[in-house]
Amino acid sequence: MISRDRLVHTCHELLKADAFKDYTLNGLQVAGSETVGKVMTGVTACQALLDEAVAWGADLVLVHHGYFWKNEPVAIAGMKRRRLGTLMAHDINLLAYHLPLDAHAALGNNARLATELGFTVEGCVDGEMGEGLIWLGAPHAPMNNTELGHHLAQRLKREPVVIAGHDRPIERIAWCTGGAQDMIIQACEAGADAFISGEISERTTHLAREMGISYYAAGHHATERYGVQALGEWLASEFEIEHRFVDIDNPA
Repeated sequence: MISRDRLVHTCHELLKADAFKDYTLNGLQVAGSETVGKVMTGVTACQALLDEAVAWGADLVLVHHGYFWKNEPVAIAGMKRRRLGTLMAHDINLLAYHLPLDAHAALGNNARLATELGFTVEGCVDGEMGEGLIWLGAPHAPMNNTELGHHLAQRLKREPVVIAGHDRPIERIAWCTGGAQDMIIQACEAGADAFISGEISERTTHLAREMGISYYAAGHHATERYGVQALGEWLASEFEIEHRFVDIDNPA
């Protein structure tokens, strides 16, 4: 067991959470038990994940997508009431990290995605390692558009949407997990042959074709499963607590 406040402080310092301007609250979002022996991790604090946490007897739920987003309705009603009610009824803490968990140099979503895909990391397009959100690197060998698409499908277990912006070999790749499709402009300006993110918008197709950069929408959920797992595993080894990751299926 560990003190909840010590665990939260450790995460906050490790991820440099206060250095990020975000769309949500990073850190402890719902207070529960003051001690933690079981941590359940997941991508999003949906009701299905909370139900798994209750069944397992978790003291703390750690996610990438928590609550209290900018401009969301403030009323505690409907779905929000049910979710918060589940946490409070069972004395479960909710801890969430958004951009800080994307950016972390070792445990973040971008870092872990690079490991999963076998990319060599060269650096960040928009800041220092551990702070920037757009990462730049190279595949293990040059690929064409189809080969890279097959590689993503095999590793992430999800068929990506592929927009071929050119037919040259892909030697430099930029990536940013989640809903970062508009960062394709910065990726192209950095000299990337391809940009990988989670989602695609109507405009993304035209940007890719007209700028001459290939785009891969590999899934918001699929690209962001790895950081929270890595953080949970790190906490388990650091504090000798139990950790379980639950992957609630999401095709988006």
